[in-house]
Amino acid sequence: MNWITNYVRPKINSLFSRREVPENLWTKCPECGTMLFHRELAANLNVCTTCEHHMAISPRERFEALFDGGIFTEVKVPEAVVDPLHFRDQKKYTDRIKAAQKTSGEKDAMLVAEGEINRTPVVAAAQDFAFMAGSMGMYVGNAIIAAAERAVKLKRPLVLFSASGGARMQEGMLSLMQMPRTTVAVQMLKEAGLPYIVVLTHPTTGGVTASYAMLGDVQIAEPNAQIGFAGARVIEQTIREKLPEGFQRAEYLLDHGMLDRVVHRKAMKDELVTLVRMLTGQPPAIKGDLPAPVEAPAASRAEAGT
Repeated sequence: MNWITNYVRPKINSLFSRREVPENLWTKCPECGTMLFHRELAANLNVCTTCEHHMAISPRERFEALFDGGIFTEVKVPEAVVDPLHFRDQKKYTDRIKAAQKTSGEKDAMLVAEGEINRTPVVAAAQDFAFMAGSMGMYVGNAIIAAAERAVKLKRPLVLFSASGGARMQEGMLSLMQMPRTTVAVQMLKEAGLPYIVVLTHPTTGGVTASYAMLGDVQIAEPNAQIGFAGARVIEQTIREKLPEGFQRAEYLLDHGMLDRVVHRKAMKDELVTLVRMLTGQPPAIKGDLPAPVEAPAASRAEAGT
């Protein structure tokens, strides 16, 4: 009886039981509806293989693809005061932060790192839209200042990837104060003669657009990224006019002189290296290493001489 209970019955149950399928194996492209296998999507940097739609990518995944060998060193960001206004809406602000930290795995909405891109040393900062819509609070302000100070200390250019819904309302005026603070940080780079390159990703709106995200020496955007201050519906209701097609999209802004480049995510690394080396007066990047020339033996040189 024990043999039947302990072995036969579990074996039969396992054969007929429903197998559990892991979640998140497939992702549906929001643009064309194609179902994409997670490994295929990750290998393509979260860009749809059918329609080239650029989906969201975390700062850590972006840096792993950007830096040589996926190796980078995080720059320490000074801690900010948590919930200085004791804000509460449907939830406590502290609870929202904890939930965002658990979901994203990050401390806040910005990650700062240093490393090399094709042997070109840079400091980089990237916002995480998955963390409370990438909203700009005191921590984000501290992160940008820390990135600028680190770039000045190491005499490296700063590359910033923006993705934000704007200022963080839970921090009120303290959030809006990050606009002049980050503008001062950008000015530090300019006074040090260091390039500041901004890559605007989808979406970049609100106070972020009105401050550090539009102050770059070179303004780049990913394809079809939404970039603006107020939302399109708010503008239409205010001016009582229909906005043109593609308004606030990267290609529209490029045509109207607001951007310098619209670059595919997979071509971003080479584009950034070219710009950084050009702006810093360095020679073009080395695409591949050739073995050092081998000196010919003495006998061969003698034969060549005769």
